[in-house]
Amino acid sequence: QVQLVESGGGSVQAGGSLRLSCAASGYTNGRYFMGWFRQAPGKEREWVATMTSVGTAGYADSVKGRCTISQDNAKNTLYLEMNSLKPEDSAMYYCAAGVAGDKFRYWGQGIQVTVSS
Repeated sequence: QVQLVESGGGSVQAGGSLRLSCAASGYTNGRYFMGWFRQAPGKEREWVATMTSVGTAGYADSVKGRCTISQDNAKNTLYLEMNSLKPEDSAMYYCAAGVAGDKFRYWGQGIQVTVSS
């Protein structure tokens, strides 16, 4: 069973930076893709960024140019570097993973990011 554990969230002032980490375990044979989502109170879950199984990154327009997704395959860890944070970036951030060709099936418990103005 794949398990994902997020870390690195917290509170920061607008314009600041945070780096989220997602440690993955339980991978079996197969190629996985991973990504980040977020959900603010009263809003639907929003896709933030994806790293494909071949290392291609994709970003939502709302974070493009401010966020960088990366991964350390040796550590089975996914990162999300967030810069120039805005109050509207405040949300619970979730790490997710799936087998290549399938959908996101595995989710972390989420970690809070709060950006104050």
